[in-house]
Amino acid sequence: MVTGTIIENSLWKQFLKTAVVPTIYRLFILCFGLLAAQGCSTVTPQALQGLNGSIGQAIVVHPTKKNSYQAQLSAWEKQNNRLYRWMRVSAVIGKNGLAPAHEKKEGDGKTPLGIYPLGPAFGYASSMNTALDYRQVTDNDFWVDDPQSMQYNQWIRGTPRANSFEKMKRPDNLYQYGVVIGYNSHPVVPGAGSAIFIHVWREVDNPTAGCVALSQRYLRKILCWLDKHHQPVIVIQE
Repeated sequence: MVTGTIIENSLWKQFLKTAVVPTIYRLFILCFGLLAAQGCSTVTPQALQGLNGSIGQAIVVHPTKKNSYQAQLSAWEKQNNRLYRWMRVSAVIGKNGLAPAHEKKEGDGKTPLGIYPLGPAFGYASSMNTALDYRQVTDNDFWVDDPQSMQYNQWIRGTPRANSFEKMKRPDNLYQYGVVIGYNSHPVVPGAGSAIFIHVWREVDNPTAGCVALSQRYLRKILCWLDKHHQPVIVIQE
């Protein structure tokens, strides 16, 4: 009986991957098989309704209440021109809340409002289960946060030409898994904020210096789900 069950499950999984199965059934499996406890929704947030039609994946982050660093993160994927939510989890943002992109400053402890591209992914392992571009972090990797440096808000391998920078391979493992949020990158504005990522949190009651953070368990699920061919973005809203 056990062997028969294994064979049947294997055949069922192969069947689900075929084009014969309508998308709606694969979506059902996605919602209830990956994260049944989180629920699946087709009620699209207003913040997603104006997105470019080529965007197939979006992460929405907003504080649970005004002036709070406690936040909610939801992940949305497009199927048949509709966005479906397949994950909703707790997250944390900057210790001083949110800031409009044009008001954010280096070191202000705020997370920038807006819509930004996601990627590459990064981490300590040589490879990662993700369809994003991936970059392994080494002891020789740094992110420059010195506004006076020509390398400001850039990932540098080797000694940076800057007075201030962050070591990417941290002893607390907050960057063991992460994704770069494409804030202040094209063009880079000196002093407007740097090193904004999605990364592993310390605890649910511990804010960040401006990044978005969540549990390692759910971050790994998100990394597995994200696909650069879907042009994923993050929407950070009030």
